Amino acid sequence: MGFATEFNSVCKFKSEQELYELLEYGRGKMVKSGFRVFPTGQKVIAYTPANEAIAIVRILASIAEINFQGEEVTQVEMELVRKLTEEEARVQTALAFEMFFGEKA
Repeated sequence: MGFATEFNSVCKFKSEQELYELLEYGRGKMVKSGFRVFPTGQKVIAYTPANEAIAIVRILASIAEINFQGEEVTQVEMELVRKLTEEEARVQTALAFEMFFGEKA
């Protein structure tokens, strides 16, 4: 059992539904597998499941627990600060592929 640290600038959604709720309602949460540490109180860049930068969010809470199925999970609650402009999204996406996700195919 251990904690994996997330990059301070990355909050990657695996679920389109979780991302939709954040963008639609201004607040949302996502569930990640394993125990992870997210930078509570900090602003980070949110990425779509396709690794595209989409918004700036503020991490409100990060709760690591073992769920009823016995799996280690981390729930991350966040609020939308603002959506990125088209140019900002393009630049952040390119940087993220170079730094975190690997080269685009």
